Amino acid sequence: MSILNASGLGLINLGGSPAAAPADPARRSPEELRELALQAARDLEGRPAEEIAKWATDTFGARFCVTSSMADAVVAHLFSRVAPGVDVVFLDTGLHFPETLKVRDTVARTMNVNVRSIRPRMTVGQQDGEYGPRLFARNPDECCFMRKVEPLERALADYDSWATGLRRDESPTRANTPVVAFDAKKGKVKVNPIAAWTQADVDRYISRWNVPVNELFKKGYGSIGCWPCTRRTKAGEDPRAGRWAMFEKTECGLHV
Repeated sequence: MSILNASGLGLINLGGSPAAAPADPARRSPEELRELALQAARDLEGRPAEEIAKWATDTFGARFCVTSSMADAVVAHLFSRVAPGVDVVFLDTGLHFPETLKVRDTVARTMNVNVRSIRPRMTVGQQDGEYGPRLFARNPDECCFMRKVEPLERALADYDSWATGLRRDESPTRANTPVVAFDAKKGKVKVNPIAAWTQADVDRYISRWNVPVNELFKKGYGSIGCWPCTRRTKAGEDPRAGRWAMFEKTECGLHV
C-alpha cells in the first residue's frame, strides 16, 4: 500500500485509485496568483467552507492540494466531498505520535483522497549523527525547518495553491487568518476554508460525518505536533500552549 517514490524525495502515496482530478490549468505567474488571492479573500469572506473549497479546486485543478497534520481529518474530509481524489499532503517527520499516524492511515483507507506522505531528506538517526541528538531540544527552529518546512516546500513544488486547517480561534497569532491569502515567500495561494470556524463548528462537523480524530485529544492534549515538542495542556491554557512549551516559539514555520 505504501510505495517509495522512485525520485528518492521521500514521497509515499498512501491513497488507492483516486478519482480523476480536474484538468491541470496553465501555470500562473506570482502576480496573477496574488490578484486571484486578493479578490477571493474579499469575495469568499463569510461564505461556507464548502464554497471556499469548491472555488479552490475549480480554480487550480490538479495544481491544488490539501495539507493535514492529521490532528483530525476535517479538512481532508471536506475536500473529499467537494473534489474526490484530491491530493492530501502529510509531513511524516519521523517524530509523530502513533495516534497521529493512525489518523493518516485511516484517512488513506477510508476517504476518497490521495494521501501523499512526505518525509524529510534525513531520517531522525541521520540527523542525530550530523547535528547531534535531540536537536529539537536545543534548536527547535532548525529541527522544524529540516523536518517540516523544507519537506513542505518540496511537496508544494508542483502546486499553485494549498489548503490548511488554520482557524482564527486557535491562538492570538492566528486571529486574523484570511480565508484566502497569497503567500509571497512561497509564491502560492493559501486557502483556509475553516478559518472562521469555532471549535464547536469543528465538533459538529466531526459528529455529523464521523470524521477520524486523533485519540490524544481525549488524553489532555490541546494541539498535537511531534512527540518531543508536545505536552498536555492545563485547564484554562491556550490550546497551543503545549507546543514547544520550554521555548518562546508558537509556530513550526509552516504558517509564517
